[in-house]
Amino acid sequence: MAGALASGAAAAPLLTGTDTAAAVTALAGKPSAAPLPWSRDEVRDEARWQTCVGLARQLLLVGTKNEDLKLTYLRTLIDDGLPKTTAPKRVLVIGAGISGLVSAWLLKSAGHDVTVLEANGSRIGGRIKTFRVGPETSEQPFSDPAQYAEAGAMRIPSQHPLTLALVDKLNVRRRPFYNVDVVAGTGNPDGTPPPVSYQAFTGETWTNGTGTGGYKPPTQASNAWILANGLRARKSEYGDHPAAMNRGFGMSESMLNKTTHASMDSILGPIYDYYSTRDQDGTRKLKPFDQWVEGWARLLYDFDGFSMGRFLTEYADLTDGSLEAIGTIENLTSRLPLGFLHSFLDASDINPNVTYWELEGGTATLPYTLLPQVSDLVVMNRRVIELEYFDPKRAGQAVHTDAKNQVWVRTVQETGGDHEPGTEVPGSFQEYTADVAIVTIPFSALRHVQVSPLMSYKKRRAVIELHYDAATKVLLEFNRRWWEFTEEDWKRELDAVQPGLYDKYQSEAGGVPAVHAVGGGSVTDVPNRFIYHPSHQIGDSKGGVVLASYSWADDAVRWDSLDDDERYPYALRGMQQVYGKRVEAFYTGRGKTQSWVRNRYALGEAAVLTPNQLIQLHPAICTPEGPLHFAGEHTSLKHAWIEGALESAVRTALEVNAA
Repeated sequence: MAGALASGAAAAPLLTGTDTAAAVTALAGKPSAAPLPWSRDEVRDEARWQTCVGLARQLLLVGTKNEDLKLTYLRTLIDDGLPKTTAPKRVLVIGAGISGLVSAWLLKSAGHDVTVLEANGSRIGGRIKTFRVGPETSEQPFSDPAQYAEAGAMRIPSQHPLTLALVDKLNVRRRPFYNVDVVAGTGNPDGTPPPVSYQAFTGETWTNGTGTGGYKPPTQASNAWILANGLRARKSEYGDHPAAMNRGFGMSESMLNKTTHASMDSILGPIYDYYSTRDQDGTRKLKPFDQWVEGWARLLYDFDGFSMGRFLTEYADLTDGSLEAIGTIENLTSRLPLGFLHSFLDASDINPNVTYWELEGGTATLPYTLLPQVSDLVVMNRRVIELEYFDPKRAGQAVHTDAKNQVWVRTVQETGGDHEPGTEVPGSFQEYTADVAIVTIPFSALRHVQVSPLMSYKKRRAVIELHYDAATKVLLEFNRRWWEFTEEDWKRELDAVQPGLYDKYQSEAGGVPAVHAVGGGSVTDVPNRFIYHPSHQIGDSKGGVVLASYSWADDAVRWDSLDDDERYPYALRGMQQVYGKRVEAFYTGRGKTQSWVRNRYALGEAAVLTPNQLIQLHPAICTPEGPLHFAGEHTSLKHAWIEGALESAVRTALEVNAA
């Protein structure tokens, strides 16, 4: 999941040594905007400042002794596990997404008595979901039995070491995901992936192997399309000659000859200056430790109140045309009202210079490979509807709990699946007690759980107000991999369907040149917005499943208003606008779609903060409430990523084990 700045993102912000190593070379652009003073207030708000310092340390994973917590998490999750407990606890884990499964696995291995409660009756994994035939379903989603496609998480950035190291530890096969289309036959995509390596800000290096692996990345082609305002250009053409496309938006003369990527890099230059410096050759490097942390705190202090739209208009002083061009091509339009910092932080993970990986067989292979380690702990079809906890500071409010049973939950069995209508099964209530609980479900779902006694005001406010974004995918199956075709391939394959069909499509609809793209995807202002081609052929299959539309926020809401079956013809029509009418010849009539805001267990794609929510809400999100601990991507500062969920899983497991 996750998604802003997807097509030609601004260069990644420097977090830690390896968080942005792959994108550092993109930071050489000259800043055009003057930096703001580190504090816009004449008199610094000391409480706000201290909050920002704490948030900066959490964002950068700086521990209380200035240790690198990412190293601690890697050693705990991959190398050593938790210390064996001498005081076993009864632990309830609410939710069997990846954070719930991993925290349960660690605590079980340490000697605790763990029970995992999952509301869904048919699958685990949360927002890691693959449309496939597998342990969660025998239903064939596509006409070709070999095909599968991602409803949720689909790519893992190389700078997410916890996720990749867990994949390798569980012997799940990974291969490159091409965020930008590549030249066929270049590189060595079937080679052994390189070891996972993490360079800590303390100078230490962690790795899960030796050598470099046998993998060599292929050459980027950038053949995929940009289609906007009725103008069409390959991404490579736009990179070489951006003015024609930019002029269609009415972009300012000063930016006309820059790609939107370069313009964003220039605009963000002063923001990088808060915590990094630029060498004479244009290379960025982090400031010394104290200045690095303080710089991030200053950045949060200054910009948490900015939406992306406000940042680009008030700070960057963009014209309407420039704003529209950047919004369309860099996928910011739908998120302009949302927090600037969310999109800025996302730029380290969604970037054309980053290497990505996907899992063979689908991302759902990760939770299902882990499941045997905890299968005896997981209770399916148990939706928590009431939660009570014992807090001696709130004596007299507990009904079902006391010092011996500090957590009590009531669950119910339901009919209905992921986004099917569901009802409670009469008489299916079941209760559980424990010493401690880890709540991993999204706050959008926790909002519907009756919790007593009342949690702290800040926590309740976070549960009530934390913004969850919409994200929707529409996937279409084709029986030929036409996105990889040359014109010669098109003529051969169409005329094999019906003699003369190639010429008929060319004359009736006007020819759109073959995209000839391996992986990668196109961007457009038609409703589809972002289109991703599969990076790899599956087995001997001649076809594949295209992510015909990937959209967020208001762009996604336009799709969410349609019933599932209504979406497919609209998605096909949008693809025809981008690639030509002839793609219909290979459409199998089968598709799948996922609306995360309509999913009855997720209630949204991920936490995407609105202006001011980072400072106002986040400090309370991961803070325990008595025996209640909180995990999930929303409790990290890597929203929408598996990496954030894993960070939170290890953090809460350490908390519970040490309590």
